Amino acid sequence: MAVSTGGVQAAGASARGGRPDGPGPLRRSMSTHWYAWAMIAPAAVVMLVLIGWPLVWGVYLSLTDATEATIGRTIGVNVIPATYEFVGLDNYLRILTSDLFWDKLLWTVVWTVACVSLHYGIGLGLALMLNRRLRLRSLYRVLLILPWAVPAFVAAFIWRYLYNSDYGVINGFLKLAGLSGVGWLDDPATAKIAVIAVNVWIGVPFMMVALLGGLQSIPAELYEAAEVDGASAWQRFTAITLPGLRQVSSTVVLLGTIWTFNMFPIIFLITGGGPGSETEILVTYAFREAFTGIRDYAGSAAWGVIILAMLVVLALGYRRTLRSQGDPW
Repeated sequence: MAVSTGGVQAAGASARGGRPDGPGPLRRSMSTHWYAWAMIAPAAVVMLVLIGWPLVWGVYLSLTDATEATIGRTIGVNVIPATYEFVGLDNYLRILTSDLFWDKLLWTVVWTVACVSLHYGIGLGLALMLNRRLRLRSLYRVLLILPWAVPAFVAAFIWRYLYNSDYGVINGFLKLAGLSGVGWLDDPATAKIAVIAVNVWIGVPFMMVALLGGLQSIPAELYEAAEVDGASAWQRFTAITLPGLRQVSSTVVLLGTIWTFNMFPIIFLITGGGPGSETEILVTYAFREAFTGIRDYAGSAAWGVIILAMLVVLALGYRRTLRSQGDPW
C-alpha cells in the first residue's frame, strides 16, 4: 500500500518553524563546489582589499569637504587630526552644474567615439586582410601586434618625441618635403588629433586580434554556399561576416569604450592636458583635482564616482540593447 509522505514532511517542516528540509542553496553550493570556492577566495579577498575598500572610501570622501588642509596627517611626532566635515551631495551638485564638467564630458565622448570607431574599422580591415592566404602572413601579424606589446607610457614618450616641434621626426620629414613644421602639441585642434592618432595606434592591434579570432570561427562552408548562390563579396560580408562577428564585436566594443574613456597615460604623458586644458578628459581632470595645486580630495573622489556611474549606466544600457536584439551576451 502506498504511503503518502506529504504529511510527514509538512509535520517536520512545521516542527522546525516552517523551514524546508535540507540546507539552503548557498550551503549546498559551498558543500558541492567547495574546491572552486577555495580557489577563488584569495582573488576575491585581494579584490576586496585593493578595489572594494578604496571604492567605499572614495564614495565616503566624495560626500565630505576633505582637502589637503583638512585631511588628517602625521608630521614627525605631531599628529594633526582631520577637520573635514560631511557635506552630502554638495560636491556632485557643484560639478554637475559647472560648465567645466560638460566641456570635459563633451571632449571625452568625442575622444571615445573617435578612437573606438577607428579601432574597430581599422582592426576589422586588418583582420580581413590577415584572414586571407598571404605570403609572410605570420610576419605581418607580429609586426601589427607590436604596438599593443609596447607599454602605454613607453609609447607615449616615443610619440611625444615624434611630435616635438623643433626636433621631432614628423616635422623633420615635413621639412625634407619642403613643408613647414607643425606645432602638433601647441594648438588645441592638432593636439586632439595627435592624441587620437596615438591611441588608435595602440588600440588597433587588440581589436584586430579579437576580430581575427572571430573571423576564423565562422564556418568556411557558409562562404562557399553563398558564392555558389551568386552572392557578391559585399553581400557575403554583410550577410555572413558581420552577423558572425556580432558577439565578438559587442564584447570588444564595450571593452574598448571603457578603456578609452579612462585612457589616462596617453593624454597625461603626451599633452599633459594642454594646451591649457583643451585635451583634458574626465579621468585626467579628476587626477589633477587630487594631486595638483590645493589638493581637493573630496572633489576628485566625486569626479571618480561620476565617471564610474556613467560607465556602469553605459554598460547596462549597451547590454540591454544587445539582449533586445536577440544577442545572448
